[in-house]
Amino acid sequence: MNITIVGLGKIGVPLAVQFGSKGANVVGYDISAARVDEINAKRNPLPTEPGLSEKIPGLVVSGRLRATTDPRDAVADADVVVLIVPVDVDATRRPDFAMLDAAIDAIGPHLKRGVLIIVETTVPVGTTRYRVGARVLAASGYAPTVDFSLAFSPERVSSGVVLRDLRIYPKIVGGIDAHSTARAAAFYAAHLDAEIITVRDAETAEFSKLAETTYRDVNIALANEFARIADSVGVDAVQAIAAANTQPYSHVHAPGPGVGGHCIPVYPYFLAAPETPGVAALDTALIMEARQINDDMARYAVARLGDALGSLDGTTCVVLGLAYRAGVKESRHSSAIGLASALIAAGATAYVHDPLYSDAEIRAHGLEPPPAWPLPCDAIVVQAWHEQYADLDLRAFAGLRALLDPRAALDPAMATALGIAYVGVGR
Repeated sequence: MNITIVGLGKIGVPLAVQFGSKGANVVGYDISAARVDEINAKRNPLPTEPGLSEKIPGLVVSGRLRATTDPRDAVADADVVVLIVPVDVDATRRPDFAMLDAAIDAIGPHLKRGVLIIVETTVPVGTTRYRVGARVLAASGYAPTVDFSLAFSPERVSSGVVLRDLRIYPKIVGGIDAHSTARAAAFYAAHLDAEIITVRDAETAEFSKLAETTYRDVNIALANEFARIADSVGVDAVQAIAAANTQPYSHVHAPGPGVGGHCIPVYPYFLAAPETPGVAALDTALIMEARQINDDMARYAVARLGDALGSLDGTTCVVLGLAYRAGVKESRHSSAIGLASALIAAGATAYVHDPLYSDAEIRAHGLEPPPAWPLPCDAIVVQAWHEQYADLDLRAFAGLRALLDPRAALDPAMATALGIAYVGVGR
C-alpha cells in the first residue's frame, strides 16, 4: 500500500514511521525543505520522541519511507492520504484553516481516482465532509463518495509517547458514508495494533475528539476554581483533590498556571464554530467560562507572588520552562508566556529559562533568556519542571526571596528550609 502523510510534524513523523514499520510504502509531504532533507538523510527530526531514531534510518534505506516537498510526487501514486497539518485559532479565536486549506489545494490536482483521504487533524464538526470534501472536489474534479473515500480519525497521542499511544489508545473512525468508514477502519486495522472503533459518521468522530479535549479543559478549570477557593479559606487543594479522587466517581485534574499545548487551549473554541451548513456560531457558555478561568490563572498566580513579596515592581524574576509541560519541547500556548507577561505588567523584569531551548529560540517567542545562570533574582517561577532541574540548587540564586510553584512540583519545605517563601496555587 502507498501511503502519503501530509504534514511532517510531531505527529506526522511518528505516523509515517508506524505505517512504514507495518510494511507500507510511505511518502511524507511537507513544505519545509529542512524537515524533508532531514528525513531523507536518515535523521530523526524529533530526537525527544522515543522509537524514531531507531527506526527512521532503516525505513529510509529500505525505501519504505521518504519525504518530499513536491505535492505531485507525494500523492500521485497514493492509495491513502492522511492529512495531519495544524488547525489553530486566529486572533479572534476563530478556527484558522489556512494551513489545511493550502495543503488540500496543493495535493488536490494530483490525487488519483479511488484514493482514501483521512483527516487526522482536529477540526470543527462538519469540516471533513463540507470543507475538505468540497475543497478536494474543487481542486481535483473528483466527487466525494463517487471518486474518492473520505473519513475522519482523530489523533489521540501525546508528545513524547506517540508510538506507545498509537498502540494502546483505541482508534476512532467515522466516514462520510459507510464505504469510507469501512475502508478507513480496514486501513487502520492493518497498520495499527490498537482497537478500532467505528462511529456513525465523520461528524461523530470529529465531535468525539472535541469532547475528550474539552472535558479536560473544563475539568482543569474546575480544579483551578477549587484552588482559588482553597487559597481563600486556607486549605491545601492539591491534598484535598487527591483525597477526593479516591472516590471512584471523582476524577478532578490538577490546578496550575493555565493550560498549554496545541490541543486543550484551542479545541474548545471549535465547538462554537461548526462547519455544518446552516448552523451559526453556537452558545457554549460553560465551555467559554472554563477557558476564561484557565487563561486567567497566570495573572492570578503572579498576583499571589506579588502579595508574598509585597510588590513585584522593580524585582527580577526567572520563569523555569518555556515548554508547556515538562520533558517536551513544545511551546504552543505555553503558560510561560502568560506568566512572563503578567510579571512584566506588575513591574518586574522577567526572564525565561529552558534547557530544551536555545537563547535564540526563547527570544523568538518575544521572551528574554537570563543573561547569566544562575541569575541573581528575587523570585523563581516553576512553569515546567524538566528533569534537568532536578539538581537545581536554589542557594545559587543570590537574593532569592520567593519560589512560585503553581504546578505543585516541589516540596514547600525545600524552599522554607532555606528561608525562601513558598507560594503555591491552592497550596
